[in-house]
Amino acid sequence: MRKYFLAITIFPFGVFAQEVPKLSDEMAIKLSEKPLHCITQEYPNKTAHIINNSDEVALSPKDLHPSFYGCFDWHSSVHGHWMLVKLLKSKPHLSVAKNIESILENSLTKENLQTEADYFTKYQLTATFERTYGWAWLLKLDEELTTWDNPKAKIWHQNLKPLTDKILASWKSFLPKQTYPNRTGVHPNTAFAMGFAIDWARANKDSEFEKQLTEKVKYFYLKDEKTPAYLEPDGSDFFSPSLEIADLMRRVLPQKDFVQWLNTFYDQRSLKNIEKIPVVSDLNDFQTVHLVGLSFSKAWCMKGVAKSLPESHPLKRDFLKTANIFLNNGLPLLFQGNYGGDHWLASFAVYALEE
Repeated sequence: MRKYFLAITIFPFGVFAQEVPKLSDEMAIKLSEKPLHCITQEYPNKTAHIINNSDEVALSPKDLHPSFYGCFDWHSSVHGHWMLVKLLKSKPHLSVAKNIESILENSLTKENLQTEADYFTKYQLTATFERTYGWAWLLKLDEELTTWDNPKAKIWHQNLKPLTDKILASWKSFLPKQTYPNRTGVHPNTAFAMGFAIDWARANKDSEFEKQLTEKVKYFYLKDEKTPAYLEPDGSDFFSPSLEIADLMRRVLPQKDFVQWLNTFYDQRSLKNIEKIPVVSDLNDFQTVHLVGLSFSKAWCMKGVAKSLPESHPLKRDFLKTANIFLNNGLPLLFQGNYGGDHWLASFAVYALEE
């Protein structure tokens, strides 16, 4: 396997290209500042709400979504909440723990979350709202609460249940009708969402949903060969379409079958390309800054794939090494931009830094 040496920006908080990035307490506090600030920031806002009549014109983001109105858009607010839950759960001793808990207490109330659930029946044309990216992050938030043995987490989990049930019902209804996967590098990417959905189904022991997802995953991707990853990325991608598929397939195939599948999925030309660091020409551009997130999502996919490979497979060490390069590239950029990245990138970083 050839090695590709790439220029790395040195991270000002003591993380260097040669080191394995960790979610230290210092890093966690610094990252937490992003959602702590934006979860209650209502504007600017991209609601994605379809206005059906004149009565809905005056509705504010907070009117529509009393829990998830901040962080520029609904899905970013949802994964900002996931991130805060994750940090509070894994690092309850942080100096910002009380601030995090206060934010969650205000957002995840029974009343607010019932309104969030009612949104999908109160208004017309909501069947496609946040399908399936926002749906995936909502299930990831619920999964984090489900697996946390904490009194407040149990309350928040129960409060979230009407919305979780609504998303789950929508997904179970949609899957049989989804004839083709979305192989994009942005929000509608099917492989990313299905991976989170499978994680949720297993954590919640929903075998029916897991079976439905697994069957569809194999239908979509099992016959994929020589994926044209040499064409990645598009100009505003925050996902690698090919790596998201690989990270999904390692969830549903036994190791031997996954290795066979992976060996035919990538050729050397594509492997060489996906190991290149994205060039981010303008951190202040709300679309171009997506490419910072691409470093984080590539890192978590490569770590997931590597974990599923046998020790003898050449991509195991190569992907782990490259994942660290992507993390060390993305982390300094996260702190150099503006609200275009501030409202969402920290969540990607935390997920990518997970062991």
